[in-house]
Amino acid sequence: MNQYVTGTIIKELREKNKLTQLQLAEKLGVSDKTVSKWETGKGYPDITLLEPIAKAFRISVTELISGNTVHNANVSANMLKSKFYVCPICGNVIHSMGAAAMSCHGIQLASLDAEPTDEHHMVFIERVEDEYYVRIDHSMTKEHYISFVGAASSDGIQMVKLYPEGNAEARLKIRGVRRIYFYCNRDGLFMIDPVKGIDDKESVYDDLQERRELEKSADMLLGFKKR
Repeated sequence: MNQYVTGTIIKELREKNKLTQLQLAEKLGVSDKTVSKWETGKGYPDITLLEPIAKAFRISVTELISGNTVHNANVSANMLKSKFYVCPICGNVIHSMGAAAMSCHGIQLASLDAEPTDEHHMVFIERVEDEYYVRIDHSMTKEHYISFVGAASSDGIQMVKLYPEGNAEARLKIRGVRRIYFYCNRDGLFMIDPVKGIDDKESVYDDLQERRELEKSADMLLGFKKR
């Protein structure tokens, strides 16, 4: 852990939970003077008390250490409220249906904010029977690549892991998909509505040759060469 719970956080959480120092002390099996020392910065809780303290405040240890309480507003959440987290050390990708306290390798992870696709992250979407074929014009080197592609519907999530030196493409089942996501290891998370996809033949381009010409033009614009 690169952070530790402070007395200020303990005091804020204690007051929020309408507990006196004595009441909190009794829950933890310590004296009220000990709690007072924590809150005035004259001492710190032993690491073995982190879990009991978090339990007393009805939060997770991660929330306690970070000082950020996650309010459960996800009672009626669905997959369209998906949050993605990526560890900067190992590249681990974590998904949740809503706000959550996530950590990896001792680091508190912030949820990624999805941005609309741009000219440097152009997406081509084509319907192939019951699937979306998604291709992203992007380098796939060891230093700069697309890490994953995902698709969210109201009741499901699909994720395809991609790897450097592979192809920036994925096939995703169409059923109910409302959003398609992909993550660039340098520029972050991007999102597109598949119905408005650049290469969606039902809504925008009905001519196959026209779509291919657009792809070719995009490749030339971005300096990519088709293999």
